[in-house]
Amino acid sequence: MKDAIAVFDSGVGGISVLRELVKQMPNEDFLFFGDSLHAPYGTKTTEEVRRLTIEATEKFMEEGAKGVTIACNTATSAAVRVLRERYPHFPIVGIEPALKPAVEHCPGKRVLVLATPVTIREEKFHKLLNRYEEDALVIPLPAPGLMEFVEEGKTHSLELMEYLEKLLDPYKKGKPDEVAGVVLGCTHYPFVADSIQKVLGDSAMIFDGSEGTAREMRRRLDVAGKLNPDKNHKGKVVFTTSSPDPGKLDLMEALYRK
Repeated sequence: MKDAIAVFDSGVGGISVLRELVKQMPNEDFLFFGDSLHAPYGTKTTEEVRRLTIEATEKFMEEGAKGVTIACNTATSAAVRVLRERYPHFPIVGIEPALKPAVEHCPGKRVLVLATPVTIREEKFHKLLNRYEEDALVIPLPAPGLMEFVEEGKTHSLELMEYLEKLLDPYKKGKPDEVAGVVLGCTHYPFVADSIQKVLGDSAMIFDGSEGTAREMRRRLDVAGKLNPDKNHKGKVVFTTSSPDPGKLDLMEALYRK
């Protein structure tokens, strides 16, 4: 879609970022692509995730997109640096765990970072961790399988609650390792944030990086002179997927309007 802002994710999770992008730039057109056929990215090799992300980004550029938002923490960790080096003058924005606001709000306390195994093992995450490890007790926690609940539309299922109860039990309110903050290090996770909150208790603050990512995309487009000058234009959103399942587009629409 020519002159649209492309938004890329390994599946449907990046819709949490898309919603913030639309909120901040309502007069822009957006093309969302979810690579659900190859999901989950979080358990693939870095090389495979990098290849899939670069292929998708270059396809967007060929189709005339004016900027690309990589709305996937795993894909950002694996590929955003390479893409920016390859295309230094094209607006490409990734997402990273919202660790900075978390440690600012929870100084000296325990902050849990929920993310995919790939995100947690990547150098990009460890650099971020090193930057803030003296400000709070940051605990990286891989959550393999969590994004699949969102991909399958099971965001309020009994199975999800059982999974979260087991995963988060040591960090609940009243437990020795009780956490003050939780960073959602995967764009799928905001869609189960209410369940995470329920398991951990109201005292745990939840943070995600969608707002900051949208703000950075807007800034880069502005610097490049690519923002739509027509403030009266009502932007449209087009959803696409690599999945052969026709229900995937319905799920995308439902999550977008949630």
